[in-house]
Amino acid sequence: MSLIVMATGGTGGHIYPAVAVSRELLARGHEAVLLGQRGGMEERVAAEQGLPFQGVDAGKLARSGQGRPDPRELLRAARGVAEARAFLRDACPGAVVGFGGFASLPGVLAAQTLGIPTILHEQNARLGLTQRLAAGRARAVGTAYPHVLGLPEGKATLVGMPVREERLPRAEALAQLGLQDGPLTLLVMGGSQGSLALNHAVPDILREIFGPEGRAPEGPVQVLHATGPRWLAEVAPRVADLPWYTPVGYTNAVAAWSAADLAITRAGTGTLAEAAFHGVPLVMVPLPESAENHQYHNAVSVQEAGAGRVVEQEQLRGALGAAVLECAAAGTRAAMREAAFVRSPVGAASRFADLVERHLR
Repeated sequence: MSLIVMATGGTGGHIYPAVAVSRELLARGHEAVLLGQRGGMEERVAAEQGLPFQGVDAGKLARSGQGRPDPRELLRAARGVAEARAFLRDACPGAVVGFGGFASLPGVLAAQTLGIPTILHEQNARLGLTQRLAAGRARAVGTAYPHVLGLPEGKATLVGMPVREERLPRAEALAQLGLQDGPLTLLVMGGSQGSLALNHAVPDILREIFGPEGRAPEGPVQVLHATGPRWLAEVAPRVADLPWYTPVGYTNAVAAWSAADLAITRAGTGTLAEAAFHGVPLVMVPLPESAENHQYHNAVSVQEAGAGRVVEQEQLRGALGAAVLECAAAGTRAAMREAAFVRSPVGAASRFADLVERHLR
């Protein structure tokens, strides 16, 4: 059996698929270690998940106003590659797996300079910048979409989006989160870092449609709003008078999805995959700045499948409340739940682990 290094980091959309695949590889008898930015979110998640972690420096490859790479970030990236090379030389892994995002690049590039097999996972329909830099020398690329723009011919294998295939009984999940068993549970989640736009708009909109007592037309409602750690102090005072509204900086995603009846989210591939696995209908507010507007197209595909509704960010104030009330109705919600389960990515972690194992040295 082999040691396999998961190069990942930056956001939950890159980190949690690495965790899911690590769990699958561990179950098969391999060892797995996460490699990412020292002090980044990935270090915290690795500790929470009981996974070994190796931290390195990482540059964001940000561009200045003149369109040239910021030399300070390039220097950090170069230091990260050197640190990753030193670790990989000592560890001698069977492969390094890259999940995208700037924090994955040092590990992947270091592996390629050392001749260690690299396998990538691309979660979007267009190859990201860090993946483009690594795809040419990668042994294979597992994808979440049948066609990925920018991917070299012959490299792609469709595997789906790996998610943590864990569910909790609803009552247990609610108890873990300090919520009641009975009201309709609405999850608000703007991604691992939170969403400033959702944090600003959603509390006032939900107050307006559910009133001070927190009631939908069919009964009581409770809200779990994951604001992102840096935004909690701004959101919490605004809902302090609403006993049915619980803001938290960060939440256990497995428990939150297991408890949720409906969710207001962005439309990243990871979020949509987790919602589908748990059968949670969505009201999606795509991030307008997403590359190639891919979140909007992701959200439209979910809406067309009958598993959610799209509300564009510029229409938040006027359209979100109506969309939430529509989706909260029991009949609509039941139909959307079934449509969500049809999109479930069950088995994606296993299929990608198969691909990794085929390319181990």
